Amino acid sequence: MTRGQCLRSLAAGSSLLPGLLSELLGEDSGIRERNPLSPGIPDGRPRASRVIMLYMSGGVSHVDTWDPRPKLMRDAGKTVTVNEFQGRKGSFSMYLKSPQWTFRPRGKCGTQVSDLFPRTAACVDDLCVIRSMKSNHTNHYEATLGMHTGSFTFARPSMGSWISYGLGTLNRNLPSFIVLAPQTPYAGGQVWGSDFLPGAHQGTRVVPGTEPVANIQRRSASEELQLLELGLLARMNQRHRAARGDDALLEARMQSFETAFGMQKEMPEVFDLSDETESTFRSYGLQPGSTSGFAWQCLVARRLAERGVRFVELIDTGSSGNWDAHGDMQTHAPLAANVDQPTAALLQDLKQRGMLEDTLVVWTTEFGRTPFNAAPQAAGREHHHWVFSSWMAGGGVRGGMTWGASDDYGIEVAADEVHVHDLHATILHLLGLDHTRLMWRNSGRDFRLTDVHGRVVHEILS
Repeated sequence: MTRGQCLRSLAAGSSLLPGLLSELLGEDSGIRERNPLSPGIPDGRPRASRVIMLYMSGGVSHVDTWDPRPKLMRDAGKTVTVNEFQGRKGSFSMYLKSPQWTFRPRGKCGTQVSDLFPRTAACVDDLCVIRSMKSNHTNHYEATLGMHTGSFTFARPSMGSWISYGLGTLNRNLPSFIVLAPQTPYAGGQVWGSDFLPGAHQGTRVVPGTEPVANIQRRSASEELQLLELGLLARMNQRHRAARGDDALLEARMQSFETAFGMQKEMPEVFDLSDETESTFRSYGLQPGSTSGFAWQCLVARRLAERGVRFVELIDTGSSGNWDAHGDMQTHAPLAANVDQPTAALLQDLKQRGMLEDTLVVWTTEFGRTPFNAAPQAAGREHHHWVFSSWMAGGGVRGGMTWGASDDYGIEVAADEVHVHDLHATILHLLGLDHTRLMWRNSGRDFRLTDVHGRVVHEILS
């Protein structure tokens, strides 16, 4: 028996190794079943082919970063009455709290950004700053879940999983959805979970450090031997599955072996930054040889995007030590310094390489922070989901503009509300996906990322 005949015999009828076999045998072997990560066909004309999402965990204060409120500064110390405070309904008299950083006009467009983000502010001509974001919940867990899955109460597939399901992957040697997270965020693995979608669409978490992905090195003596081992394993798994009917979890587990094999081939190259120039390291603020920090995450995100990964999410911190500034707003300063230069470098790097045109960059948090507090001298701010700020760049979004507005004090949306569902609908639209048609039937009901809501914000599209 020849080597090719042996491989065909071992993996015949398997959905596990079609990519490996066709590559090895140099032909379409005719045994390929549909791969859930095969490239999909968009509903419309896509403006973006991939997404890089920068997620700031804990609730960034909009009135100290992206939403200048001069009247809030003038009237600091005065009282206002609100009908809810930290999730409790009622009538509450609160003291207005002044922004603690100066806002300045930036770029040719003149969009005002605070001194917390001086380097990202220099890229403002490429940004669409949304100052009228709205969420449904004031708790971290629910708000984080909602921002990622569109559901504020129950686990549902994450946005990255929906996009993987809709579009598949451009590189079968890498997962279609990767999350770079040094710590576990609020809502844990549900942030990148696939829930009822096929498990192949679940996000793969990469932990910055010396071993970003465990067991990435092959243990077999050679690649050929490993192929033979995996082929035999595939045949055994197929027999196991055939005796147990349709089992989505089992199928996902089998699919993971093919993805893992591809990752062993390509992921080490992603993490090997030795081919990056000194000027690139300098622009990101990354020391050569470093394997952690938000600068490392941003540079690796660009390398993943170059290699066809559909959705890359960067989470700066976890469920502690984040932007949750109840006690002191000054904790925003080091957190901003950690992400500001790498974020700007990522935008500039993508633009210089001609990738920003079809890469949608989304910067967001789960909610904002109150422009008021219960004590006149309070140093911090509380959770605030009524209005907050996010921004997008590239991928068909108009740069150098702002959209929507909060009221004079930054308490409520005053114009052009953009709910989390609307943000999701717009992201899918830019990828060529109709959020009303991207559905999955589960337990007798059709589900989608935007549930029964969502409006594409056409006004911010180029």
